[in-house]
Amino acid sequence: MIRSVFVLAGLGLGLCAAMAQSNPIAERQQAMKSVSAAAREGAAIAKGDVAFDATKAQAVFKTFADTAKKMPALFPDNSKTGGETTAAPKVWEDQAGFKVAFAKFEADATAGANVTDLAGFRTAFGAATKNCGACHESYRVKK
Repeated sequence: MIRSVFVLAGLGLGLCAAMAQSNPIAERQQAMKSVSAAAREGAAIAKGDVAFDATKAQAVFKTFADTAKKMPALFPDNSKTGGETTAAPKVWEDQAGFKVAFAKFEADATAGANVTDLAGFRTAFGAATKNCGACHESYRVKK
């Protein structure tokens, strides 16, 4: 009985992984929407439009780091076109540079996760979001 449960659980996990990879364009677009939402919240904190809250600040950086960690895997060769992708061909031409860009974003986001005040948040948020612009400049098709 227990063995059957483990077998079924393993099959379920495999199926979920296969389904996630069946539409990597949609998955990466959804991931970028979460980064965008976190960036909007972070910008409001940085500008002082929203009071600094360490829990909210840490959530912004957690979203950035989690997304940075999974994004490189969401660009398989079969996702170069379709799905209204804005990924530039350079993503596949320069995989090493692309992965380095996300590793830097993850590192900067992880470093910001421990901020305890507004000044620290502003510094860390600025460092993390510079990665967004740099990556989009190189690896995104401008519309």
